[in-house]
Amino acid sequence: MSDTLTRDLHAVGSEKLLAHLAMLLFAALVSGSYSLGAIAAPHLGPSAINAVRFAVAVALMAAAGMLLLRGGLRVAGSPWRFALLGALMAVFFVTMFVALRLTTPVSTGAVFTLMPVLAAVFGYLFLGQVPRALVVVSLVIAGCGAVWVIFGGDLDALLGFRIGQGELIFIAGVACHAAYAPLVKKFNRGDPVLAFTFWTLVATGLWIALWGAGEIAATDWVSLPAVVWVVIAYLSIFTTAGTFFLLQFAALRIPAAKVLAYNYLTPSFVILFEGLLGHGWAPLSIAAGAALTVLGLIVLALAPDG
Repeated sequence: MSDTLTRDLHAVGSEKLLAHLAMLLFAALVSGSYSLGAIAAPHLGPSAINAVRFAVAVALMAAAGMLLLRGGLRVAGSPWRFALLGALMAVFFVTMFVALRLTTPVSTGAVFTLMPVLAAVFGYLFLGQVPRALVVVSLVIAGCGAVWVIFGGDLDALLGFRIGQGELIFIAGVACHAAYAPLVKKFNRGDPVLAFTFWTLVATGLWIALWGAGEIAATDWVSLPAVVWVVIAYLSIFTTAGTFFLLQFAALRIPAAKVLAYNYLTPSFVILFEGLLGHGWAPLSIAAGAALTVLGLIVLALAPDG
């Protein structure tokens, strides 16, 4: 089955398996960026680091497209498609950093768990995708496990969660990200995934550059330590070009709710990576939440697409 799946069909067999494996890799790559991103954060502002990561990712995608695609990076017209998709992702990245200035990472993580549910809503509105009851149940199970991990297994912290300005701002960003996955399938007109990813990256990077132009201009790029460029390389190759490609690959093959449900694995992967890096392992109560997330996603992956 090619990248030109119609918006009414879902993949089967090996194509479906590849889509789920793509999102599993997606979650692992995104999770790695949290530990590495913390290294670069003291040296570089959020707009600047996002702008440069997209610039490098665009260059890499351009090179890959020219080498691997017979027709280059040509797509089926309608550049507004990429402007809209890029704007949605730019709003997500910008609101995430704005929210982190107003609230805690735990609260933003809790808001982030709304994404698969919102994706199911947008999948229905844009594509008529109606999730089966088993899919809904597995989303709830995986979501509960993710929330438990995010709040560190602390019931008091969970009960003390409040919706403030930062949370409301990030909800808007999460909604934009949730709308992105079904719109990829709706807007794709038989374009190769590589070319489609390239133009989406270009649009996202331009929107972010416009937002953070002042910060980008004020950054002393020459004096940045070498470790920051290592982090930028990882973010550009794996968590920008790589994850955009994986997300679009999967979005053309499985329902939007299933695609974005893999974001639930992010806190579990962070726990794993932090342990492997020698920063300490999470207590058993938190690990239990991670196991519940994995169980929910296994059920989700095996459930019929509808």
